[in-house]
Amino acid sequence: QVQLVESGGGLVQPGGSLRLSCAASGRTFSSYTVGWFHQAPGKEREFVAAITWSGGSSTFYADSVKGRFAISRDNVKNTVYLQMSRLKPEDTAVYYCAAVYRSPSLYYTPSAYDYWGQGTSVTVSS
Repeated sequence: QVQLVESGGGLVQPGGSLRLSCAASGRTFSSYTVGWFHQAPGKEREFVAAITWSGGSSTFYADSVKGRFAISRDNVKNTVYLQMSRLKPEDTAVYYCAAVYRSPSLYYTPSAYDYWGQGTSVTVSS
């Protein structure tokens, strides 16, 4: 069982930055792939980024965030980070982290993940 808690959301101006954190419980966190998804009001949950378990530690990004967002993990702290830069109003959403044991083949689909956090809200507005 893995429990996930997101933090770091808030209000930021366009062009600004935020760092989201996803803190996990469990002794084998390094064996889990972690993904970030976001969901805007009235829209479906969408893939943002993922980082595979420490056997590979590959990273993947949605085209809309490539070059602006960076995902990383600290397995000592059992935490995955999403550094968001050059934020745009269209990045406004609730951001969720999710985890699944080892590496799913469809890391970009919400249904591939078994554990979810409660979400943290990001608003990009002037």
